[in-house]
Amino acid sequence: MTEEWEAKGWWQVLGVLLVSVTGILQPEPAHAQRIKDLANVSGVRANQLVGYGVVVGLDNTGDTLGLTGLTLSNMMTNLGLAPSQSIQSKSAASVMVTATLPAFAKPGQTIDVTVSALGGAKSLRGGTLVLTPLKGGDGQIYAMAQGNLLVGGAGGSAGGSSVQVNHLSAGRIPAGATVERAVQTQVGQGDFIQIELKETDFTTASRVSEAIEQNFGKGAAIALDARRIQVKAPADPGQRVAFLSRLENLTLTPASPTPKVIINPRTGSVVMNQLVTLEQCAIAHGSLSVVVKSEPVVSQPNALAGGRTVVGEQADVQVKQEDGELVVLPASASLNDVVKALNAVGATPQDLLAILQAMKASGALKADLEVI
Repeated sequence: MTEEWEAKGWWQVLGVLLVSVTGILQPEPAHAQRIKDLANVSGVRANQLVGYGVVVGLDNTGDTLGLTGLTLSNMMTNLGLAPSQSIQSKSAASVMVTATLPAFAKPGQTIDVTVSALGGAKSLRGGTLVLTPLKGGDGQIYAMAQGNLLVGGAGGSAGGSSVQVNHLSAGRIPAGATVERAVQTQVGQGDFIQIELKETDFTTASRVSEAIEQNFGKGAAIALDARRIQVKAPADPGQRVAFLSRLENLTLTPASPTPKVIINPRTGSVVMNQLVTLEQCAIAHGSLSVVVKSEPVVSQPNALAGGRTVVGEQADVQVKQEDGELVVLPASASLNDVVKALNAVGATPQDLLAILQAMKASGALKADLEVI
């Protein structure tokens, strides 16, 4: 009996080990995301506001634009004063004021504003923005801005020398504008609402529709295209808010992103995601440099020759080409291997831009190239 139980005990231990090893070998599930991280509700959006204003109270760091003086004169007239001529003062500066009006903003709510110098003002530090109307794209006033600027920098000058830390020509006013007009936001029409994916993808749109139907019933959602999903929602506004709260917190596994390489030729930056792969290829890269030197040459005639002094140029052109070693890059399936293979070439970031384009043209680089 003891031997029988010992045999059973070993089999139980072996079974536990097999289950553990199986669990380790199984691939990890893909990361799930909420619908609110993948899509927006159609119609729920922010609006941009802009206005022209004047900042006063500057320490002799303003501008001398005629527009600034004219604006100050008109402002004085509206306050009951009648200046005899245009006001010219370096204590003021013309500025552009911008803000973002969030969705469902109501009159009396405050929003942040950004103030940027329009003319040649040296600094807006310590200035105060005078009451400025902010308009939308339709020309209507939606907010009024006023307040003291916060400029994240400092500077000074004396005797022709100057020092500056950070940017002094722009600043922000937290809660510097008060909303005066609300934008009507319609969350859906009738019995339906639409959610729009942030990135166009047929697979993700289908999976979002399936996730909604699993939680709200068959026929609750229809994917109209690769970006829009139509969802049946309660007609009662109170129930619709609770419905949207539940909807946006549903989780699903989106489709894998497209392998992509982002190239910025202005800075030489190269960024690639983890899905980029590389087929085996051979690369030979060498540097070609052309140096042109020009030196002035003066031809001075003899004293009795009666000629004139002639100034010419002597050019020296040199072309240098470094030897390029042929490097074989192995097929790589992970981002780390791709980076190691590209580093093996020993090219500079600027040279790497041309290499990646050539690899894409030859079909060795399995990714989309995007130039920004």
